[in-house]
Amino acid sequence: MTAAIRDSRGWLLLLSLLVVVADRVTKWLASTRVEMGSNVTVIAHVFAISHVENPGAAFSLFNDSSSPARVRWMLLVFSLLAAVAMLVALMKLGRRINATTLALALILGGALGNAYDRLRFGYVIDFLEVHIVHYHWPDFNVADSAIVIGGILLFLDALFSRKEQPPVSEAVR
Repeated sequence: MTAAIRDSRGWLLLLSLLVVVADRVTKWLASTRVEMGSNVTVIAHVFAISHVENPGAAFSLFNDSSSPARVRWMLLVFSLLAAVAMLVALMKLGRRINATTLALALILGGALGNAYDRLRFGYVIDFLEVHIVHYHWPDFNVADSAIVIGGILLFLDALFSRKEQPPVSEAVR
């Protein structure tokens, strides 16, 4: 007798929702408590809470575009397509919680968090400012963090997973 596998998709979608909520709350707090363009030092020369409006993509790509409206809509469409792809993959694979499904849930939440900003404001609110020695890392947010963590989990799972290979006779068919 085999035990029924508990469907974990609800928990994974809840994780995505929690990422969106955490992203919205933290962006709201930063934008209402830190003046635009300034920051509050948390750890001197290492970490600060800032308030930046990023009309571009990750690492401030496309910020100086001659067509900001086109960039906004292209990034919004890309975010929504990524969210749909993550949702479809999560629905197919999400019966069990593992590194892949956790990664998909994090990426889904992050994509929706940033898509909300682009749709509502035309830019993404970034507020986490990190300095590494003399390098200033581009400001980022909770949604960006969830996407990066999800991407790292997918990479590590692909690198270290021990999935059984199909027998040669099946692989040839």
